Amino acid sequence: MSPTAASTACAMPPSIDATKIRRDEPLARHTSMRVGGPADLFCEVESDTELGACLAWARQSGVPIFLLGGGTNLVVGDGGIRGLTLKLGRSFRRADWAVDGDRAEIVVGAATNFKKFVGETLDRGFAGLEFAEGIPGTIGGGVIMNAGAFGGEIGGVVRALRGVDEEGGLRRLGRDELRFSYRHLDLPRGFVVTALELELVRGDPTAMRARAADAREKRGRHQPVGHPNAGSIWKNPSGDFAGRLIDKVGLRGERIGGAQISPHHANFIVNVDGARASDVGALMERTRDLVWAARGVWLEAEVKRVGEWGAP
Repeated sequence: MSPTAASTACAMPPSIDATKIRRDEPLARHTSMRVGGPADLFCEVESDTELGACLAWARQSGVPIFLLGGGTNLVVGDGGIRGLTLKLGRSFRRADWAVDGDRAEIVVGAATNFKKFVGETLDRGFAGLEFAEGIPGTIGGGVIMNAGAFGGEIGGVVRALRGVDEEGGLRRLGRDELRFSYRHLDLPRGFVVTALELELVRGDPTAMRARAADAREKRGRHQPVGHPNAGSIWKNPSGDFAGRLIDKVGLRGERIGGAQISPHHANFIVNVDGARASDVGALMERTRDLVWAARGVWLEAEVKRVGEWGAP
């Protein structure tokens, strides 16, 4: 156990069940890329009260805290994550619907599987999220990165966000307080999203399913299958596509260690053979440098690199 884990394990607030705290939890098992070192301390919280107590204790104790969502769109360094890693548990995976004629207001927990929720909106006949068919991870992670595809973004249907601030207090952010941009949402420092308030309108079921099927087909045509990955590695630069630029410098299929730029689509890195985070990082740096040198475009990462990027 790391010094941080040893020094904090006995100091958790009494409102947190100590049996829920896991030490040196391997984070590779919690991420879609299947790489990364351990979390010093790991806790899956089941209520706003538990979450608030953890956040308040961490702030007062000076313990670093990291919130892990569905584990997509990020790569954890081989050195793991210091302090306390929190994950929203099963109680944050529900959706409460209030339907009034052709309008629906939904409060959906941030840990809800994004793909399953899109399926639920299709089954109920409410439009607005068809573009997200097949997007992996949780809907909370989706809103933080303003997930989008094929002309749509989740920010377009969000009415408000509920969550817990760094002091441990409950807070609601209305639409006028939310600043969405391309693959990004500005949030107050330390704010953790626990639920989304969405507003959808009833649509034509045939047209909705056709749009969802089109999104699914396009995603299936471009995204690699069969190997762990973290989704798109790079944001598309203005007026171009990251995958096309990487192709142009001849890096499709390039491999370092157990990580490979996907032969299927060059904007993905796949774990083909027990990759380490350092392999993924080295491929990212090589890609960025070559694209800059050859095309004059500085690629901006869409995937997040977190934790310590050195030897464990």
